[in-house]
Amino acid sequence: MTILASKPGAAATAEREDDLLAVENLRVAFGGTEVVKGISFGIRPGRCLAIVGESGSGKSVTARTLVGLTGSGASVRADRLELGPTDLRHVGERSWRGIRGSEIGFVLQDALVSLDQLRRVGDEVGEPLKLHGWGDRGSRAERVVELLDAVGVPEPELRARQRPYELSGGLRQRALIASAIALDPPLLIADEPTTALDVTVQAQVLDLLAASKERGTAIILISHDLSVVARLADEVAVMRHGEIVEHGPTAEVLRAPRHEYTRALIAAVPSEHTRGTRLVAGSTSVPRTRRPIDRGRPLLEARHLTKVFRGPDGVDRTVVDDVSFEVFAGETVGIVGESGSGKTTTARIALALLGAEGGEVRLRGNPWSTLSDRDRRPLRSRVGVVYQDPLSSFDPRWPVGRILADALTRGPTPPSSKEESLDRIVRLLEQVGLGRQHVETGPLRLSGGQRQRVAIARALAPEPELIVCDEPVSALDVSVQAQVLDLFTDLQDELGVTYLFISHDLGVIHHLSDRVLVMKDGRVVERGTADDIFLRPQDEYTQRLLTALPRLEQATRGQG
Repeated sequence: MTILASKPGAAATAEREDDLLAVENLRVAFGGTEVVKGISFGIRPGRCLAIVGESGSGKSVTARTLVGLTGSGASVRADRLELGPTDLRHVGERSWRGIRGSEIGFVLQDALVSLDQLRRVGDEVGEPLKLHGWGDRGSRAERVVELLDAVGVPEPELRARQRPYELSGGLRQRALIASAIALDPPLLIADEPTTALDVTVQAQVLDLLAASKERGTAIILISHDLSVVARLADEVAVMRHGEIVEHGPTAEVLRAPRHEYTRALIAAVPSEHTRGTRLVAGSTSVPRTRRPIDRGRPLLEARHLTKVFRGPDGVDRTVVDDVSFEVFAGETVGIVGESGSGKTTTARIALALLGAEGGEVRLRGNPWSTLSDRDRRPLRSRVGVVYQDPLSSFDPRWPVGRILADALTRGPTPPSSKEESLDRIVRLLEQVGLGRQHVETGPLRLSGGQRQRVAIARALAPEPELIVCDEPVSALDVSVQAQVLDLFTDLQDELGVTYLFISHDLGVIHHLSDRVLVMKDGRVVERGTADDIFLRPQDEYTQRLLTALPRLEQATRGQG
């Protein structure tokens, strides 16, 4: 990639001559549309700059430009783009391959796409070592295990032999981070590095990044999680529509934001303080109007669920161990826990998508998980599901209208005509904040937030009593996450929908849930109301989870 020098003018000059990376008047355009509009910043060794903003703000494009991965169709201009003595504006692709990994480490958000599914995880992590001629095969294998262990991967020798699709999203993300830091580069650019991680592993990764910073590594952190930013960053640059609208010390920006957009981002963060209110409500919080919860017979009841998986080493592991719970009509039950705690496996058993070695799930007091597929099929519409990555669950060839039309046919009252189908599709889209203009739109042309809204509309189409939500907002930036969380609560208030909500984000669970189950190593270690769990935790593990939770309040203590 060759970057042209832009015309002199609006950009501020670099203020610090000791910056490791200096960026002045960076502009990036695609097809004549400018998406990064003359931004300037610098970063010194041993410092962390966080770039925050919602989807489409230009923050990830900025990150990819800094490692020469903007794309062949991009027009990139800058007055200055220097890494130490190297002028990155004149670096060709061959030279970029030498810089990436050794001089700049890069952590991408989407681990499933970024890792080669056909290669062993250890080969993926060790690729930078091999490309840059580090050590021999034996020493590289040892280094890979050390790196996986350093980023909190359990059983690193075993995981190194597995393929990415055999790992959870959190484990894949940790493998990406291990690869990025393999050669200890002086600059690390991390694009949403903790999005897929539970709170304890997130804390480990943040401690790892903080240790790298202490050793002199400069870090550019791209994140929508302002609590993570508060914990690690020394400075914050807030981007909107390709421009930096606010830039300053972390404590100053998060404690006393000057720009209205920054204030809106901070207000959208779910927590104990937002419980019972809408997140997107302007300057004031609007209380919810709840339907009463039916505390009679449970809508869904799980009894003594047990699930065993055999690993690639031939060892049987109990991943769900005697788990029991109930969900009443109109309530939200949250399940939290670390990666590998068994929460997603529990959800899949509740959905009857996965069999169990022991126990059963009952729906409205009747058999559910023990039914044959044939007997369960007429009841399937009673339970819906919303996944973390809606795009992977859509047929990319189908427009939104066809996706929803297919879901409507699975309900108790399928449309009797094309006209009725279209009317019901439009009503579904309007319920989730979209409209008729999206009927013919393909999933690839939708934003992440829009895709998740379509996924919710699809789950609603068969008129379910219960929707199981498996990490449905973890990949969304804070403002879009707030919109989707408000949508969940609005639908519950309007339609009386019941949720079983799986998330590693404790703030989301506290904001949304009526009751909470905390899982560890396949077992429920604590259960209670949301306030009991988060304000008065009894189990040592729950207390440890809450201690590891990064909080916005950390910014008020200032940064070094």
